[in-house]
Amino acid sequence: MPKQSKKSAERIENEAQTKAVEDLSRESPEPESPDSSPILHERDGETPIVARGGKKRPLPDEEGHSGDFGSEMQKMLECFGADISKTLISKRKRLEQLTHNTLRSSNKKVEDIWKAQQTERVKLQEEYSKQIGTVFSQWEVDIDKTRDQEEKLTVLFKQQQKLFQQARIVQGQRLKTIRQLQEQFSKGMDELDKCHLTQQSSVQSELKKEMGLLQKKILMDTQQQEMANVRKSLQTMLF
Repeated sequence: MPKQSKKSAERIENEAQTKAVEDLSRESPEPESPDSSPILHERDGETPIVARGGKKRPLPDEEGHSGDFGSEMQKMLECFGADISKTLISKRKRLEQLTHNTLRSSNKKVEDIWKAQQTERVKLQEEYSKQIGTVFSQWEVDIDKTRDQEEKLTVLFKQQQKLFQQARIVQGQRLKTIRQLQEQFSKGMDELDKCHLTQQSSVQSELKKEMGLLQKKILMDTQQQEMANVRKSLQTMLF
């Protein structure tokens, strides 16, 4: 049992004893005051003590009666003391029985309360363990899914990286080919320009020659035509 339950049991025990003592005090007759009774109060089963008050010295003619009265008083006091002792012993037993019953009832009540609290605590712990176990299971599943996705992404990233490297190599080759083609094109254009210039020069020369020949031919034809016209005119004039 926890310390708190033990403290509660002790507190209930003390309260039960106090209550039982109060009940017995209310049930027992009120004792006479020390001034009115020659017997002092008895404490915890002790033998009652007769108060030693001052006694008057008896007269000579009253000594016989005083002795008889004293012996009777002594017997009465002894009987009264015995009755008080029996009453106190009975009350003590009753108090012990009440205390025992109260303690047993209190202990049972405290034990029942403690068991109920323990049951509630165990139930709450089981429910918490079940819920937290479910959450942890879901968490582990999520972690596994995340790990799988991470592995897939890693593989995909490596594939993409490889593709990018290959594409970079291919693009580099394409760029190199473009540069070579551009250089070839520039070289071809230069050679073609030179060739065209040479062709143009030769064509111009040939055209100049042909134009010269054509001019000479036209001039000769014109001269021959004029000569024919002159001859015809002369013949007409002469004949």
